Amino acid sequence: MDAALLRRALYRGSIAFAFLLMLAPVLTVVTISFFRQEIVSFPPEALTLRWYVNAWSQQEFARGFITSLEVAALATLIGVPLGTAAALALQRSGIRGKEALNALLLGPLAVPGVVAGTALYMFYLRAEFWLDRDITATLEGLVAAHVLLTIPWSVRLVSASLAGLDRSAEEAAANLGARPLTVFWRVTLPMMRPGIVAAALFSFIQSFENLELTLLLVGPGRTTLPVAMLSYLEFRMDPTLSAVATVQIVLVAALMLLTDRFVKLSRVV
Repeated sequence: MDAALLRRALYRGSIAFAFLLMLAPVLTVVTISFFRQEIVSFPPEALTLRWYVNAWSQQEFARGFITSLEVAALATLIGVPLGTAAALALQRSGIRGKEALNALLLGPLAVPGVVAGTALYMFYLRAEFWLDRDITATLEGLVAAHVLLTIPWSVRLVSASLAGLDRSAEEAAANLGARPLTVFWRVTLPMMRPGIVAAALFSFIQSFENLELTLLLVGPGRTTLPVAMLSYLEFRMDPTLSAVATVQIVLVAALMLLTDRFVKLSRVV
C-alpha cells in the first residue's frame, strides 16, 4: 500500500514538475513586466504598472497590433477554408498520391521561418518583374505569405477531426434521399466543426505571433507587433516588452479558453 502511494505521488509530482518547467518562461515574463527598475535584477525593488502605461503610449505597438490583427484575420479567413477543402479531399477522395500531397501541404511546418521568408522574398521579386506590380512590402503579399502558415495547421487539425468521424449519420441521410450537398451541409460540416474551429484558432495564433517569415516581407510604415517589439529591443531594454508579451499571453489564453468552452479542443488537438 505504501509503495502504491509512493508511486502515485511520484507520478503526480513528475507531472507537476513538467508543467512548471513548461510554464516557467511564461511566468518569468509576466513577473518581470511588474518590476519597477529599468534594468532587470532580482529581487525587484518594487512592483509597478508603469511599463504597461509606457507600452500603451508607444504608437508603433498600437500600429503593429492593428496590422497583426488584420493580417491574421485575413490569413485565417482565406487559409482555413482552403485547408479544410484539402483535408476533405485527402480523407474522402480516392485520388492517387494522397501521401505525397499530404506531405506537400504539411511541408511549411518543417521549413524554418527564415528560410521560408527568404524564399518568398526572392519569389516576390521575380513575380514583380513578371507582373509589373509591387508585391513585396505590401499587405497583399504579407497576407499571402501568412496563408501558407494557416493551410498546414488547417489540413492537420481538420484531417484529425475527419479521421474520428462516424460516417453512419451521413449514410443514413443519404439513404433517406438527401443530396450529397445537403448531406455535407447538414451532417458532415457540423460534425467537422471542432476541427475547423481549432484550425482557425491555431492559424490565427500562428499568424499573429509570427516573426521570422514576416520580418523579411514587411514594408516601411506597416509592421506587425512582433516586428515592432524587435525594433524596440534594438534601442531600449526595459520591461516594456515583457508588458507587451504579457498582453499577448493573456489574449491567446483567453482565445483558447473561450474556444474550448464551446468546442472541446482535446478532441482534435
